[in-house]
Amino acid sequence: MSLERPVAPDPYALLPRTESFTVTSEDVRDGEKVALKHVYGGAGGDNVSPHLAWSGAPEGTKSFVVTCFDPDAPIPGGFWHWIAVNIPASITELAAGAGARDETLPEGAFHVRNDFSTRDYAGSAPPEGDQDHRYYFVVHAVDVEKLDVDENSSAAVVSFNLAFHTLGRAIITPTYRH
Repeated sequence: MSLERPVAPDPYALLPRTESFTVTSEDVRDGEKVALKHVYGGAGGDNVSPHLAWSGAPEGTKSFVVTCFDPDAPIPGGFWHWIAVNIPASITELAAGAGARDETLPEGAFHVRNDFSTRDYAGSAPPEGDQDHRYYFVVHAVDVEKLDVDENSSAAVVSFNLAFHTLGRAIITPTYRH
């Protein structure tokens, strides 16, 4: 079965503009293939979230949200792989593996369910033989210390809240295909 289809647009280009700042990683790079270490366990990987470090967040940043979204999933709404909310503004780096569970995040931060229905990082897992998938790792600089969400909130609810509270975004977009 062929899954050929047009490439989805950059989902963040569809949102209101914000300031940008810098995110870097020891593990993933723009346009480069994700290492098997960061691929979902059910797809043959180790399911370890990548290291992320950021700098230059806009003035007024009171917290961060880190997300990973695949707009190239063969479903209409894309696929959420990671949503970590309420990361304190004093934090500017997450070590590899920080997405394993709430206890590996900074104090006060937590995960909401990804599209695998788990509250953690879920690595790349495109269908075998599908096109390259882009994984938008985004650090959102937020103007409140805590978004009005809890661990039972959906990625859509977090995204909706971010629409009103994001001061800036830092984006790194590696790819993966089986």
